[in-house]
Amino acid sequence: MALVIGIDTGGTFTDAVVYETGRETVVATAKALTTRGDLAVGVGEALGRVLAAAGGAAAARAVGMVSVSTTLATNALVEGQGDPVAVLLAGFDPGMIARAGFATALPGAPVLAIAGGHDHAGEERAPLDLAAAEAFLTAHADRVAAFAVASLYSVRNPAHELALAGMVQRLTGRPATLSGELSADLDAPRRALTAALNARLIGRITGLILAIRRAMADLGIEAPLMIVKGDGTLASADAILHRPIETILSGPAASVVGARRQAGLADFVMSDIGGTTTDIAVLEGGRPRLDRAGAEVGGFRTLVRAVEMRTYGLGGDSEVDCPDGGGLVIGPRRVIPISLLAARHPACLDRLATTLGAGEAGGQPWRWVVRPFGTAERSTGAAGPTGSAAVLPEREAALLARIGDEPCPIATIAPDPRARRVLDRLVAGGHLQAAGFTPSDAAHITGLQALWSREAALTAARLILATRRMGASDEATAGAFANDVLAALARASARAILETVARRPAGAADEWFDAAADGRRQWRGLDFRMAPAVPIVAVGGPAPLIYGEVGRRLGAEIRFVEHGEVANALGAAVGVVRGRAVVEVSLRTGGGWRIHHAGAPVDVDAADRVIATARDIATAEATRLAGTLGAAASDVTIAIERVDLPGGLGDAGLVSATLTAEATGAAAGLGAAPGTSSGAAPAAPIATVSDKT
Repeated sequence: MALVIGIDTGGTFTDAVVYETGRETVVATAKALTTRGDLAVGVGEALGRVLAAAGGAAAARAVGMVSVSTTLATNALVEGQGDPVAVLLAGFDPGMIARAGFATALPGAPVLAIAGGHDHAGEERAPLDLAAAEAFLTAHADRVAAFAVASLYSVRNPAHELALAGMVQRLTGRPATLSGELSADLDAPRRALTAALNARLIGRITGLILAIRRAMADLGIEAPLMIVKGDGTLASADAILHRPIETILSGPAASVVGARRQAGLADFVMSDIGGTTTDIAVLEGGRPRLDRAGAEVGGFRTLVRAVEMRTYGLGGDSEVDCPDGGGLVIGPRRVIPISLLAARHPACLDRLATTLGAGEAGGQPWRWVVRPFGTAERSTGAAGPTGSAAVLPEREAALLARIGDEPCPIATIAPDPRARRVLDRLVAGGHLQAAGFTPSDAAHITGLQALWSREAALTAARLILATRRMGASDEATAGAFANDVLAALARASARAILETVARRPAGAADEWFDAAADGRRQWRGLDFRMAPAVPIVAVGGPAPLIYGEVGRRLGAEIRFVEHGEVANALGAAVGVVRGRAVVEVSLRTGGGWRIHHAGAPVDVDAADRVIATARDIATAEATRLAGTLGAAASDVTIAIERVDLPGGLGDAGLVSATLTAEATGAAAGLGAAPGTSSGAAPAAPIATVSDKT
């Protein structure tokens, strides 16, 4: 009996699945609260529960692989969280820096452009300014957790990026992300932004991997640890430590795999709603599209290969706001549901009830902050939950020191705008978590959920009504308010479905979409229906609370699948490893051809050797990468796109070529891909996620 454990660490819950590869069946599932302060706590609880359900110590000994999908990186980008980083650029001009968008994506991050870089042929444009680089690195070594390095045309010659990476290691000891190692795209500004976002996530993914490894050791599990990437394939944890941005949309990609396997459909819309986000993908012929332009998350367009997915800040734990102008706003920020906070800290309920009884509803008393679940007392200079070793600024450290183990109302701990800005920075850095009213709280009031404190949710709703002067503040009106919150989430979810299927910009003005999302069947005297032409497969914990209403509003077919609440973890359990290498061939000045790859350019004079040499290089690099990512062995496929002179000259008329090699195999230690016999091809639901080029 070969077992695989799939794990998903979401914003609220950590899910676990035990999957038996021989019978291709789910043996056991389990959930535990995600503990952001110490991820090992939640991971350990989920692992312990699922192993106990699967057979305890005997099951632990039979585990051949642990595979993890995670929304950690996605949520960090959506919520603007991460470690402080600095960016070092070689050969970039001011226009390129502006196009990269550092000011928006990384506010306040130090960015320096120095002389250097190469041209399109891989020739050095200017010598690298080592003195300027050394001064920059020395100045910021103690202020940031990691560095991002990008050089002009590094995909044609990586020499300057490699030289700067060596300096980062020698002078600072901090991690360095090289843009050319993440993408072979020629778009230097977007490569640089992708590298910077990657550097910002290193601490986050490091904390997760260490947590899972500790939990595995505690439970006696000796097996390879793999992480799901954004294209649905797997990579070893050691590889992901250096490339965490490749895990953006990891959770949704795994959900596509899990939903496809469970639904048994070839054509459908998948909507995965979790605590923080809703992720939507369209499958046609059993295959989700890969986003050729690069994954976009949190408004940032990266160069990461990922499933073409729309991500919305809509989840069960999205913060509910009631603007002064009226209406309800759901998300995009995730907060701890007040019902969950009070269940873990009963004094919160007492404080809420006292405030309501005294009629003191000013200052939004339903909004709180707390140290991340699982956090022990830390000194103000210690690494935070992200794993960053950066020391907090004085104001942040002083405010954090005032917050002990118990939650604090925001109005009390930060009564003025200046203190609120400091508090917001602590939340953004992961040192604190905000709590407030969410759709999960609304579900507790209406009786759709009964996990935590209904009384706290009800009291918070009454405080909101009293503060916003939205009418009487009693249980009946609080119940009506809760229904309005769930309806607003259903409406936003329905509109998100329509935008994704129609490939319309998010939030674009469209009266038809608005009417359909409202559940109206008429518009300006016209009867109409607007819904996907295929079923909607809804997965994720909150899906049953919302998607029945989504289906009613759109007149669409909604399907809930078995184990849909742990679809991410199931998808993680059935993945394969894939290494991808892109090699470019171009004409060389003076005759012959130049091959550009991950190493120094290779010149070839003989026409009959150029493609063969490029093919050998691509095969070797894809195979090496697959091994680095954790594959035991791999099969290689190569796609070649070429431009030739007219006249049928063969390779002698070659102008340029792009060779894309993909090496695919099972994870080391597993023997064969889940759901296959040794040497067989991966099961279709796995291949469909990552087989497009």
